[in-house]
Amino acid sequence: MRMKTKLIHGGVDGDPHTGAVNVPIYQVSTYKQEAVGKHKGYEYSRTGNPTRHAVEEYIADVEGGVRGFAFASGMAALSTIVSMYNTGDHFVVGDDVYGGTYRVLTKVFNRFGVDVTFVDTSKAEVVREAIGPKTKAVILESPSNPLLKVTDIAAVAEVTKEKGILLIVDNTFMTPYWQNPLQLGADIVFHSATKYLGGHSDVVAGLVAVKDAELGEQLHFVQNSIGAVLGPQDSYYLLRGMKTLGVRMEEHEANARRIAQWLSERSDIVSVYYPGLENHPGHDVAAKQARGFGGMISFDVGSRERAEQVLSRTKIFTLAESLGAVESLISVPAQMTHASIPAERRAELGITDGLVRISVGIEDVEDLIEELERALA
Repeated sequence: MRMKTKLIHGGVDGDPHTGAVNVPIYQVSTYKQEAVGKHKGYEYSRTGNPTRHAVEEYIADVEGGVRGFAFASGMAALSTIVSMYNTGDHFVVGDDVYGGTYRVLTKVFNRFGVDVTFVDTSKAEVVREAIGPKTKAVILESPSNPLLKVTDIAAVAEVTKEKGILLIVDNTFMTPYWQNPLQLGADIVFHSATKYLGGHSDVVAGLVAVKDAELGEQLHFVQNSIGAVLGPQDSYYLLRGMKTLGVRMEEHEANARRIAQWLSERSDIVSVYYPGLENHPGHDVAAKQARGFGGMISFDVGSRERAEQVLSRTKIFTLAESLGAVESLISVPAQMTHASIPAERRAELGITDGLVRISVGIEDVEDLIEELERALA
């Protein structure tokens, strides 16, 4: 089954009890048991809910995993994954990751003795050098947020397998439509489903898929214990949004390619970051491991003042955090999504005050280019 078809019919297809085409919202907290310990598969909605189960089966199916999990947010998903580990355990993490990932690892899990080393995961040999005797996993994004660095997932997977540790990939930017990390050797893939998977700025959610049944059991135990699960109504919204993921991602990408090329031809732009550009350092790797390049672009306009000027002049591009919705969004990572990263660290990474990040929506691309032209003038 090809991906567009799988996005419509994957996972739990409809409701077997009534014949409803869509999985209903099971707005229920507990379930009647026939006898003590004898139930129909559900006993309490923190542990399992039919609507949530449908979205969990769905993400496992489209990511090529054996089990899926739905959480109250992307950060709840990542935090539950990290909670499988112990005091003294060490992670190697991509140096250009979402600010919330950096924050939770360095300001929350560090309190419990979890150690982290940030490295450039686009260089597999650097990842290898950072792995020590206490390292349990590598966590990376590809493309990364916000500089869109591309990591060769298969190459890093070879390293993690050699070292006997796990590879955990944030696939939010690419989505299962363009990229499937589990098929490239990753052990766990997770998403901020708030973004492209939901696609309409109306739900906050996180999804995880794993490729090993035993790992799935471990994660379910922690998910049930912590309880940061996705509610049935949000699960329904997410299922509805993901059915159109294929057609949306194609429009996002087509628009992003046009805009990235247009920006790269301007003399007043310091740099443009988009893997679909042939001069992007990770272009060849991205073309090898993914079926597309996505809808995210970052570009440096030279200064904080000019970045703020650009943002003040946009109307179709909404000034807002988040990404991946049908409407185009614009932000300055240094002051918004990545403000939790210390200024000196942002400077080391190249997240300048003049860096603008756009999530290209599915509006008419000519309107988007005309607006950016006016904003940059």
